[in-house]
Amino acid sequence: MLLPIYAYGQPVLKKEARDIDAGYPELAQLIADMWETMYYAEGVGLAAPQIGKSIRLFLVDTEQIKREDKEGEGIKKVFINAHKVEEGGEVWPYEEGCLSIPDVRGEVERPAQIRLRYMDEAFNAHEEVFTGFNARVIQHEYDHIDGILFTEHLKPIKKRLVKRKLDNIRKGKVQAGYKMKFLP
Repeated sequence: MLLPIYAYGQPVLKKEARDIDAGYPELAQLIADMWETMYYAEGVGLAAPQIGKSIRLFLVDTEQIKREDKEGEGIKKVFINAHKVEEGGEVWPYEEGCLSIPDVRGEVERPAQIRLRYMDEAFNAHEEVFTGFNARVIQHEYDHIDGILFTEHLKPIKKRLVKRKLDNIRKGKVQAGYKMKFLP
């Protein structure tokens, strides 16, 4: 089932999400709905706060991108109760966007590597290092479960340039090719 994506300005996007356990109600269906919603919106990642759930759950599929450019290995994974162990490597810029903030893009600098401790959808524990584009997408989605949006990483001048667009999104004055939920 397609879920509405919560737009910039929704309080859930600014809250630090909580861990869940294997008994979380209808988790398998929630994950399936998140995959469907992410693909419909043409995203490469989606975090639970973006669909109104303040839980530490996000998913990533960079395989679709990696197939196109044939560079490195893509991943398709569910991350539950993810916690950052460390970040490192050379910091590199890349223009990011977000399904919760349509029509806004900006250059964000992130470290090239992240070590993450997380559970998969079967609640098996993992600790893994991700690099390059995979690390970037994971860092972006991880920020969501910590209540951080990519716009907070923009340089001050870019923040000023996108302020009007962000205000319009908050007011529901934006078009997206998918269903969104705005402030009342």
